[in-house]
Amino acid sequence: MSNSSSSIRHFLLLALADTWQLQLLHFCLFLGISLAALLGNGLIISAVACGHHLHTPMFFFLLNLALTDLGSILTTVPKAMHNSLWDTRTISYKGCAAQLFVFLFFIGAEYYLLTIMCYDRYVSICKPLHYGTLLGSRACVHMAAAAWASAFLNALMHTANTFSLPLCHGNALGQFFCDIPHILKLSCSKSYLKELGLLVFSICLAFGWFVFIFFSYVQIFRVVLRILSEQGQHKAFSTCLPHLAVVSLFISTATFSYLKPPSISSPPLDLALSVLYSVVPPALNPLIYSLRNQELKAAVWRLMTGCFQEH
Repeated sequence: MSNSSSSIRHFLLLALADTWQLQLLHFCLFLGISLAALLGNGLIISAVACGHHLHTPMFFFLLNLALTDLGSILTTVPKAMHNSLWDTRTISYKGCAAQLFVFLFFIGAEYYLLTIMCYDRYVSICKPLHYGTLLGSRACVHMAAAAWASAFLNALMHTANTFSLPLCHGNALGQFFCDIPHILKLSCSKSYLKELGLLVFSICLAFGWFVFIFFSYVQIFRVVLRILSEQGQHKAFSTCLPHLAVVSLFISTATFSYLKPPSISSPPLDLALSVLYSVVPPALNPLIYSLRNQELKAAVWRLMTGCFQEH
């Protein structure tokens, strides 16, 4: 590692506000969002793990998605809350590298799992007779393991490549957590183009998965519209449309945040985009999936009432 980057002992994260009152407001907002994410995803994990009738492919993948949601929001939000409450901006060099790796790991696993969940919906609606064969217990475990392993390798590759760059343009990051585009801005050599190329490749790969998701839903909606029962159509749409909305929000904001031209970059815009793809989905996913699924709502209710009765 070069002398310029090895001399950096810490980074300065983006200050969310200039006054104590606004800092306290940001702390309260992040606290509310993180508590909602913790409660919602925690209930989903507990309900699926304890409810034996929920041990199906759809709920198995939903449990994995809840784990990624918990991991991603606990990686970034607590540090931002600490900085707002204590009026500080620092994060250590190693802490920044660890935060970037863990965040990329969970956010990558989330996207892969959302893609697998789309495949689950496609098979269950378009090929119901083959559902047990295509999505048996062993196949589900293999797909989930592939998602986690791919996310790990992707995070390791990007983190190692990003932190191998020489940094000589200061240590101030225009983001409330360590993110690749803002670290690349500190690089003092054209070697950052290698990481930029890897980013473009990863985004293109993610876009390819999004195209797969889009055309899968085209097939799903074609089948759904042939269903004579209005109740059946409502059930299918209520299951698929929220999932498509989450994927669209996630991939559009993340892509724009990573590939937008530097000329339109600004702290408020960067903050808004990062919140939309790193904080909002983990908080909204439990609401979207639990409110639309009667089985899950019933399992969560039984879990909550059982806990209250024990106390």
